[in-house]
Amino acid sequence: MGFQQVTATPAAIALIRRLLAVHGPLMFHQSGGCCDGSAPMCYPRGEFRVGSRDVLLGTIEGCEVYIGGDQYERWKHTTLTIDAVPGRGAGFSLEAPEGMRFLTRSALCSIDELAALAKDPPRRGPGA
Repeated sequence: MGFQQVTATPAAIALIRRLLAVHGPLMFHQSGGCCDGSAPMCYPRGEFRVGSRDVLLGTIEGCEVYIGGDQYERWKHTTLTIDAVPGRGAGFSLEAPEGMRFLTRSALCSIDELAALAKDPPRRGPGA
């Protein structure tokens, strides 16, 4: 995988490490749905079925981070930063009992980052 379109803050990395210790391997899916709006949802690896249109943005602490294909089309010109803040989300994400919630911050890609994505586009989920 070339250029990754996802990073994480130190707070998110610390929370991910805690969750990894409790739950084992994890994965993220950047929601574009109803429950938490556009919150990144954290699941035990294999508990969320990645679809053929889902796009792999990169990895954080060994955890794959996917986004839905339609959502990616709207955000493909951005880099996403996963953060963790106090509070409780309304979804099924693993961090809910921790009194924390993941959220996504975005920034426009630079010209060089866009060129890297054009040269080596992110892969889609299984069966794509």
